[in-house]
Amino acid sequence: MGPFRRAVILVCDGLGVGAAPDAAAFGDEGSDTLGHVLAAGDVKIPHLRALGLGNLTPSFDGARYPNPEGAFGKMAERSAGKDTATGHWEMAGLVTEKPFRTFPHGFPPEMVQPFEQRIGRRVLGNKAASGTEILKELGEEHLRTGHPIVYTSQDSVFQVAAHERVVPLEELYRICRVGYEIACLQFGVCRVIARPFVGTNRNDFKRTPNRRDFPVPPAGPTLLDRLAEKGLPVFGVGKIEDIFTGRGVSAAVHTVSDSDGVDQTLAAMRTQADGLIFTNLVDFDTLYGHRNDVSGYARNLERLDRRLPEVLGALREGDALILTADHGCDPADTSTDHTREHVPLLVRGPAVRPGRDLGVRSTFADLGQTLADNFGLAPLAAGTSFLREL
Repeated sequence: MGPFRRAVILVCDGLGVGAAPDAAAFGDEGSDTLGHVLAAGDVKIPHLRALGLGNLTPSFDGARYPNPEGAFGKMAERSAGKDTATGHWEMAGLVTEKPFRTFPHGFPPEMVQPFEQRIGRRVLGNKAASGTEILKELGEEHLRTGHPIVYTSQDSVFQVAAHERVVPLEELYRICRVGYEIACLQFGVCRVIARPFVGTNRNDFKRTPNRRDFPVPPAGPTLLDRLAEKGLPVFGVGKIEDIFTGRGVSAAVHTVSDSDGVDQTLAAMRTQADGLIFTNLVDFDTLYGHRNDVSGYARNLERLDRRLPEVLGALREGDALILTADHGCDPADTSTDHTREHVPLLVRGPAVRPGRDLGVRSTFADLGQTLADNFGLAPLAAGTSFLREL
């Protein structure tokens, strides 16, 4: 065992800190989620600045901190994609070499027709669209017909939206499992997402927290698998259990907001003495990045900043807190999709040397390899440990 008995990973879903070296290949040249959010107004994030977050973005100098209180750096993604699943798997030591298939012009008949036959309903939509805009466009027709709304994005995803009163949640989840068997297992899509919503008309439709993700399983062992093999607990908060299809996760809780995610993380820190607590804070991505809501994104950063002292105050001797992200989702971008960016690597804990510059890591997998090194696990397939640099 290394110096840390327990690690807490906070994934701010979609918090990119500047375009990755290969961003142009993904159509994301010039993307900078954090920089564009900070440049849009007076964003008060003193605790995140103290960790070194503002030192990472290349396009905004106003949030830089001269002597960060922990170790700081950023990571580039090696995986062939910028999806939530591939980002999380890579930070757990597994690089996805072959990209998942995308369908930016909608899904082909040979996928949709068997899907409709098996669920016993026709579908609406079947195109790439913003999740909020497609509800405005097709939500009222869905209420009249009961036909679920199927849509995608530039990412490898098959999404199914349905009103909770028209299609009960368990039925929506069943429909999505059918979608998984067809879209993922037969056509190479990364994941299916259930998108339940409520409301009475196009002006007040609202997605609910009862979203569920159905991704394909990781193609090889991850940090979570290695921890499980050694008998160390992994507690998943938010989407983590779904992203890893339950593999290596000893206990989990789903959340309804980022505030709830912090609450559940703190609760786990009070009861779990060792191993890994792995949290995904999805609102950055879902509520603000994908909706091009720069000011909303800024306010969410401020809300997290206000909660950060609670998390830091809950750290014990032998703890490491790691704040990172799985991809970018620049709300100032012309599209509503994920952006290929560096992600933050901020490490804090009683044993972590302050002001340690971890540089620019060539893969998210360095994070997983570092924790594998710390916990005395077998080496992961990718990544270089920076444990001794801490």
